[in-house]
Amino acid sequence: MKLYDLELSGNCYKVRLFCALNQIPLEICPVDYLAGEHKSTAYLALNPLGEIPLLADDGFLIRDSQAILIYLAQKYQLIQWWPQDPKQQGLVSQWLSFAANDIARGPNDARLHDLFGIELDVASARHKARSCAKILDEHLHMHHWLVGDTPTLADIACYPYMALMHQGGVRGEAYPHLTRWMNEMKHLDGFITMPGIE
Repeated sequence: MKLYDLELSGNCYKVRLFCALNQIPLEICPVDYLAGEHKSTAYLALNPLGEIPLLADDGFLIRDSQAILIYLAQKYQLIQWWPQDPKQQGLVSQWLSFAANDIARGPNDARLHDLFGIELDVASARHKARSCAKILDEHLHMHHWLVGDTPTLADIACYPYMALMHQGGVRGEAYPHLTRWMNEMKHLDGFITMPGIE
């Protein structure tokens, strides 16, 4: 399998991390984002959205980090990560949506502004980042992992941009349960890091 990847992307990191934790072989194909390779004719033929990550598995192409995580968990029957019980699966799915929406518009956007100079409403992004941190902190006060007794795709999807929120001007010290969870993620067997995760 090939992952069209950007090292500094938290969304790409989700896929790399999940594969590392589960010893899934993955060929990394770096995409020259700054040179606009993701908008090239060749890349758009693979992913018309012009976004990364993109996973290529023997001719099958799938985009979007959350979708890729589900595909990999289902392909390798990693049901501890993607529970088959409808209630548990529903709970995981709602955190995947939280990662794709609230976290993306909060800590991710704040980081895009501060680290990459992207023009956006950074005050709003930081407000949303703090809101995300508060929601997760309160949930993790009552739960060890986001869903159930072991880490799931919910944890993988939410972790990167929360761990990187300091790069968008929001520190994690005020959120002890969130901080505990992020530290526990780092102690999972096979954990790998990325630039910016302390």
